[in-house]
Amino acid sequence: MNPFELPGFIDLQVNGFGGVDFSNPNLKSRDFVETCYKLRNVGTAAFLPTLITSPIQVYERNLPLMADCMERHGLNALGFHLEGPFVSPEQGARGVHNPSWMSKPDIALFDRLQDLARGKIRMLTIAAEMPGAEELARHAVSRGTAVSLGHQLATEQEITLLVNAGARSLTHFGNGIPLHIHRHQNPLWAGLASEKLCAMLITDGHHLPEPFVEVVLRVKGVDNIVVVSDSSPLAGLKPGSYTWMEKEVVLEESGYLHEAQGPYLAASSFTMLQCMNHLASYGLLDAQELVKIGFHNPLRLIGATLPLSDGIVVRFDRTRAVFTVSKP
Repeated sequence: MNPFELPGFIDLQVNGFGGVDFSNPNLKSRDFVETCYKLRNVGTAAFLPTLITSPIQVYERNLPLMADCMERHGLNALGFHLEGPFVSPEQGARGVHNPSWMSKPDIALFDRLQDLARGKIRMLTIAAEMPGAEELARHAVSRGTAVSLGHQLATEQEITLLVNAGARSLTHFGNGIPLHIHRHQNPLWAGLASEKLCAMLITDGHHLPEPFVEVVLRVKGVDNIVVVSDSSPLAGLKPGSYTWMEKEVVLEESGYLHEAQGPYLAASSFTMLQCMNHLASYGLLDAQELVKIGFHNPLRLIGATLPLSDGIVVRFDRTRAVFTVSKP
């Protein structure tokens, strides 16, 4: 593949876009299909619709609804990413996830969700310290699901157990963690030190500072980095105040999206194209390395194949160091 041209980026964490929420109990098939096309038009070649921790009724309704759309319309959705419900209920670690909808790791529940999704759960985020996490990880991997660790307060030993059980990545590494943690015994150092864990990073400039991104790149290496947008349903909307997941959130002019009553981020308002361009602006990586972490690595992580080209192309302008979308 030409390092300066690709069919678009692969985004493993998309909660919604343009006002459409994949975890909304009233999600409509038409809106899901249209959102897939909208994402394609802004440079996302393929993605994983992500459901965050939700009531069981939402999973029962939305997973088969979206799976049916994928099968009937040949969309650029590669399957699902379930971010929960098997994550930490602790303040700071849980982020915007509602603890009343969480569950301890449960193989039977995972199988039920996988069946609802028609076998299309490609990634599962769990907290390594939760009782039963190791057993669930082994089972999920055996069913073809990539296990990622996030929204957790796990120790080095707990993370090692999950790595041995097949976990291979860290969900939005550097986020989904309290503002104040132990200086040495924390999931950041343990995750960084694990050679087998790929770090997924939200490079929108709001979730992570540039020095943190640079350190992770140096330690993990380009082969073990994946950029995700973690875009919320508010991505693509105008700045203002909104309600998402029963919380009041504010979208600033800068794209900074946060809880109205607290310091916590509420996912991202950026697309994958915007995240990749912000990362490119640091000048840390060349075009070939950027394409690897925004296209090849995410496909490899979930064991997916190259999506079919539809004529839309993302090109890297070496003079300006930015990616742009060209449509047929």
